[in-house]
Amino acid sequence: MAKKEKATEENLVIVESPAKAKTIEKFLGKNYLVKSSFGHIRDLAKKDFGIDISNNYTPQYVISEDKKQIVNELKKLAEKAETVWLASDEDREGEAIAWHLSEVLKLSSDKTRRIVFHEITKEAILRAIESPRNIDQNLVNAQQARRVLDRLVGFELSPVLWKKVKPSLSAGRVQSVAVRLLVEREREIFDFKPESSFRVVAIFSILESGTEKEFKAELNHRFKTVEEAREFLENCANARFTVHSVSKKPTVKTPAAPFTTSTLQQEAARKLGFSVGQTMSVAQKLYEAGKITYMRTDSVNLAKSAVSSIVDSIKSEMGEKYVKVRQYKTKSKGAQEAHEAIRPTYPDRASVQGTAAEQKLYDLIYKRTKASQMSDAIIEKTTVTVDIEGQKFQFLATGEVVKFDGFLKVYIESTDHEEVEESSAFLPPMKENDSLDLKKLEARQRFTLKPPRYSEASLVRKLEELGIGRPSTYAPTISTIQHRGYVVKEDRPGEERHYQYLWLENGKILQEDKKEMANSERNKLFPTDIAMVVNDFLVNYFPNVVSFDFTARVEHEFDEIAMGKVEWQKAIDNFYKPFHQQVEETLEKSERKTGERILGVDPKTGKPVSVRIGRFGPMAQLGSSDDEEKPRYAPLTRDQHIETISFEEALKLFELPRDLGTFEDKKVVVGVGRFGPYVRHDGKFVSLKKGVDDPLSIDLARAIELIEEKRERDNKKTIKTFDEDKDLLVLNGRWGPYISYKKKNYKIPKEKDAAALSYEDCLKLIEEGEKGKKSKAKKKTGVKKSSKKNG
Repeated sequence: MAKKEKATEENLVIVESPAKAKTIEKFLGKNYLVKSSFGHIRDLAKKDFGIDISNNYTPQYVISEDKKQIVNELKKLAEKAETVWLASDEDREGEAIAWHLSEVLKLSSDKTRRIVFHEITKEAILRAIESPRNIDQNLVNAQQARRVLDRLVGFELSPVLWKKVKPSLSAGRVQSVAVRLLVEREREIFDFKPESSFRVVAIFSILESGTEKEFKAELNHRFKTVEEAREFLENCANARFTVHSVSKKPTVKTPAAPFTTSTLQQEAARKLGFSVGQTMSVAQKLYEAGKITYMRTDSVNLAKSAVSSIVDSIKSEMGEKYVKVRQYKTKSKGAQEAHEAIRPTYPDRASVQGTAAEQKLYDLIYKRTKASQMSDAIIEKTTVTVDIEGQKFQFLATGEVVKFDGFLKVYIESTDHEEVEESSAFLPPMKENDSLDLKKLEARQRFTLKPPRYSEASLVRKLEELGIGRPSTYAPTISTIQHRGYVVKEDRPGEERHYQYLWLENGKILQEDKKEMANSERNKLFPTDIAMVVNDFLVNYFPNVVSFDFTARVEHEFDEIAMGKVEWQKAIDNFYKPFHQQVEETLEKSERKTGERILGVDPKTGKPVSVRIGRFGPMAQLGSSDDEEKPRYAPLTRDQHIETISFEEALKLFELPRDLGTFEDKKVVVGVGRFGPYVRHDGKFVSLKKGVDDPLSIDLARAIELIEEKRERDNKKTIKTFDEDKDLLVLNGRWGPYISYKKKNYKIPKEKDAAALSYEDCLKLIEEGEKGKKSKAKKKTGVKKSSKKNG
């Protein structure tokens, strides 16, 4: 036993996550002890920026409170070990973690080895052990420069916003640029005026071997007015239709490159519905379990050994004709770190064990990687042009036939386009001058599409195109702007829209006014009013900070630091001095900005009606602060904006809260609060359904319906109550029964029947739960601090 103890002290390997430690431990012998630092062990101090600005921007690092126990344990182990191996990730953040460990643990250079690998396999780990290197100070400096610059910008800009816009706001170097993109797109949408036209579609038929075959074709012209569309349909009533030409053209489709961080985030969003953060979290688990290569990369390169393995697998499954070896080149601006693309560590493994999300993401990575080394797909595209007797316009029908599926056998890339063009998969055989029978003819009013709002994935793509941010920053940036209330991610049901529909029937033109739901959106990013006001303030007073080009140049400068071409403190100094002066001048000279709009004068009171950002968000105001009588305030509803709300809409807000009547002898009131519109009854609040209920028009019957629905939900949720203490409840939750007591929740062991618990049983479980929480707090190891490793 003593021998084993001594053996583990020969080599100490430090990684940044427990899951990674567990996987690596399997590959190394008994002479290696693998421990986790749980991410960064220290960070910039909160006091005085954590940066000694007068002393060449020297960072003031402190060990995080929840990491002190870990540091003490690692120090003891490092003192005993003959060699300490620092095995954090192979990027700037990972290099900084290794450097902080060497500094805090006071590791001497003769006993310290830095090892890197981009996949956690036995071969890669042993290869890394055989070729250790020193800590790359240039990479560390690049990470320090980013951290210091972001701290300076955040800590100096945020107080300006507190004083000039609203308390508790924050600003950041990359987050503010991301918000600007969303605000500018939102204003494009505000200004967008849809135009309509009439799309004409016909269904023709032709005889093929005695059987009638139908196909769809679209007119190559859209009519501006309903009169033009009607006239065209009338002219077609007795017209002859003949095939003008049939052209067949072979086309080739090539597979997409293997995944980078951003393309994985985009495709996982489109195909699996994952958020950017979820994709990174699941990918991290796959990486740490040794199933995929490192998931923060902007390289599309594949190792020769991986290509060889992929090719062998394609040959054995599908044959030589499906193989086409490709070497992809990275196109993104300022691509850094020569990692591989994201691929399976063992490319011949079609599936892995794990959660459903892990299996789905792995399947996506596996198929995309495999398809990248497969043959092109050969597709024959057929275009048929149909002449209309007496008309200059023609109908067009297109169809595609896959002559050789190639990579399509394995993988088809998704797109962001929400409306896919209709086309026939197959067209019946036709030749020039063939006569066609008209089966159906219709004209439908269509509208131009507004600019699309960003999804998380399309925002990542835009940031990457502009050279803003890097693989490790996309997910945290998007998480930050949502967490800080600048952006909400949600579905919007759209609005009802009327359109004209015309069709030819028995030689007559019939017309109908139809309805459709238009502009519905799923998982899109909507900037809030506060985002718009803050963005305008920053664009006005700090144009360089929110400039796309400037932010991209800063990223490029970090790359230069990483290559040892630029001294990091000098780069910070060049930015900070003029920036600090901007801050001083803005605090002194700028006016307070609330996005205020004066909408008009209330005809009843003669007082001004305005909208602006208030303490709790966007609100309408009736009256002014100069009046003897205090102004009245009303929060805007979720669907209203201070930039677009009308005078009439603002006036209606002052009708809230409004009495709807009584239910069970108690008043029913509808209003709008900090968390949106609500119905209040008997001291309880019920939220109105987003996109369905309007607080200004909801009636008593609908309010009662919502109250009863909530009661039913609550009844299903409540398993047991106790006369001894009304605050004590046994409830049914998403993950099973639990105890709720004084706004705290406690687990119920699986072996216990929740419905049979007595009052005493519950008190005992609460006591045990409190003890468990206290002991966890003592042992807390700061897993949350390793958010860098969680995307």
